[in-house]
Amino acid sequence: MNAGRLSANAHPSTRGWSKQKSVTKKEMRGYHAGDDFSQIRRTCVREKTNWALIIIRILTAFAGLMIFFPEVNPGRLMSDINANTSLFTAAISYSTLTDSFARPLRMGWVQPWHFYLIMGGCALLMLGIILSAVGACMSLGNHRMKRAAVKLPLIGSVLMLGGIGTLVYLNSILPALEKADRLKLMTPTGAIAFWAVLGGLLLVFSIVSMVTIPKNMEEKMEMEEKYRLFLMFLPVLILTVIFCYLPLYGWRYAFFDYKVGDALSSENFVGLKWFSYLFSNGATRNDLVRVLRNTLIMSGLGIATSWLPIAFAVLLAELRSTKFQRVVQTLTTIPNFISWVLVYAIAFAIFSTDGFINSFLRNVMGQTATTDYLASADFIWLKMLLWGTWKGLGWSAIVYIAGIAGIDQQLYEAAKVDGANRFQCIRHITIPGLMPTYMVMLLMAIAGMLSNGMEQYLVFENPQNSATIEVLDLYVYHSGIKSGLIPLSTVVGVFKSLIGVLLLFGANGISKGVRGESII
Repeated sequence: MNAGRLSANAHPSTRGWSKQKSVTKKEMRGYHAGDDFSQIRRTCVREKTNWALIIIRILTAFAGLMIFFPEVNPGRLMSDINANTSLFTAAISYSTLTDSFARPLRMGWVQPWHFYLIMGGCALLMLGIILSAVGACMSLGNHRMKRAAVKLPLIGSVLMLGGIGTLVYLNSILPALEKADRLKLMTPTGAIAFWAVLGGLLLVFSIVSMVTIPKNMEEKMEMEEKYRLFLMFLPVLILTVIFCYLPLYGWRYAFFDYKVGDALSSENFVGLKWFSYLFSNGATRNDLVRVLRNTLIMSGLGIATSWLPIAFAVLLAELRSTKFQRVVQTLTTIPNFISWVLVYAIAFAIFSTDGFINSFLRNVMGQTATTDYLASADFIWLKMLLWGTWKGLGWSAIVYIAGIAGIDQQLYEAAKVDGANRFQCIRHITIPGLMPTYMVMLLMAIAGMLSNGMEQYLVFENPQNSATIEVLDLYVYHSGIKSGLIPLSTVVGVFKSLIGVLLLFGANGISKGVRGESII
């Protein structure tokens, strides 16, 4: 077959194909004259199908993300339903829907089955999204797998539209209730329209894919290795997005005059008011400088003593008795799993005015005056460092113990043949072998300087030491939870996150410059 035979008149199999505009001149230039026209047609159809599948994947991912946003919850048919209730929550939690309807349910103004219908409609939407997501993942396989995959978003879109229909039906019968005026009914028109359009688009593109995907029942269902690996990693990615990135949606509180207990939608948008307040208000600015000083000093002390786990791991590795080594490692690791509340209880039993030390000095040494070592602000940074080291030393050493186990034992044997003693082996083999791991841990610690936690400082805090023990996370807790300044605490959290990201990239740059390797 030559190029001239590609016309509709020259080849019977192509008759009428020229009218369909499926093969453009640009597409035809990529084929040789000897190519079979049916192959060209299959390729063009495949490209169209891929586009349809890509759109399905995008729509599914977008739908999966939107189920966590309260603003697009179609199940909020009454204003007394919590404004922060998302589609996900409405589909799985009956109590969340009804926590403000104890009296209406008791008086019979609304029936439990009304809320069951809300849950059912939201659950149908959720199920449709889940099926569509499974189909989107399967669509990464070959043609046979794609044909099986597109059936799932097709069914899922029908379920989504069914869920929306359920909510629309319920919204139409609620106004007919006897006490409907007391239920504060509302119609989430925007949310319903959003999910209806999304379900309709999924239905359309699923049908397009179903029609256009070529049938090839001879091949088995297969998927390329890169896609299989991606799907294996996908659950971790989803959990990261849900628990690490979706909470950033709470940053919106920084732009409103929000008061605890009120709905955010009823508050005034104030723009960057609280951002400027953080730096313009003298008292707030001084507090921020103070807590930053405390945070950086205590984090700096932790970084300065970051070599201690290496030293401890080396000492453990050098113990001759394996049984004694395991006992020591176990005893030093257990404190990491003890709550800071219990740690404070131990400290109180030893260092308080009625603790062991003061009781010993009073009853044995005959001293009458007692010193409250626990509440005192003297050397508070050093004391917090010692408590943190005692609690986390054994756990931190595990990484380096694993690193020591990974060092080639032939290096030690060769060193002993050359007459090296144990100290020389540690100096020239063990420590250099642990340095790459140590550098990564050190740089990550530098990147997380502002995130040194708050549990330890919260339990050890008291009126005497609050000025020197309060770190940034604890300040956010005090201003937001205890004082009710949610917008201000959110602003501080935003700045902390941004500075933390800058520190991370700074540490990554240091790693590239010093080690020639990046940590991210």
